[in-house]
Amino acid sequence: MKILGLVGGIGPESTIDYYQALIAGWRARTADNSYPPMVIDSINLTRLRGYFEAGDTASATEYLVEEVERLARAGAEVAILAANTAHLVFDEVSARARIPMISIVEATGDEVRRLGMTRVGLLGTRYTMKGPIYPDVLGRRGLAVAIPDEAGIEVVHQAYFDELVPGIFRPETRARFIGIIDRMKERDGIEAVILGGTELPLLFREGEKPSVPLLDTTRIHVARILDVMLA
Repeated sequence: MKILGLVGGIGPESTIDYYQALIAGWRARTADNSYPPMVIDSINLTRLRGYFEAGDTASATEYLVEEVERLARAGAEVAILAANTAHLVFDEVSARARIPMISIVEATGDEVRRLGMTRVGLLGTRYTMKGPIYPDVLGRRGLAVAIPDEAGIEVVHQAYFDELVPGIFRPETRARFIGIIDRMKERDGIEAVILGGTELPLLFREGEKPSVPLLDTTRIHVARILDVMLA
């Protein structure tokens, strides 16, 4: 049994979702009325977003390396970044961390392949949608990734930080996102959509769903984390 270190606050709503999902998943697997051992470090999202907005991946890396080290000093034996965008520098952070790290992108790539899909859409922040992390990881598995057009990217990105991160989940925003997904299905022939932002599953927990399956990266990540913690 390993102690988990969770770099959270990126943003707070999804950190809460991770915490609850980890507890539920642990208790379902152990069936002994226990709870998962973990340490949570809530960081400054505004600071991290500023680095990505400026293209300053070196500073983003330094910041996250410091936070993973904080978790290791607190007793964590394995660590995660509880956000997709932070994985733009996952390889650099993981290479310098003194405890193992578990990637949300690698876990999602394995899940897409397990499901037998070959072409999926991707929603998330602009940094995630236009970045290399999902195309690179899924490409190594022979899988293709489609993203919205430029207008769709900006709609999703703006709503992500203006609404989802502060915990505002509007039916009209969900409807706009479904329209973007439908256009990707028609244009790109996607078989599912990766919710590549950990606030996105919260938007789709209730109400209308799109015509293709939604891949909840938080739940996929949590399943992989529990595999490691309980190994």
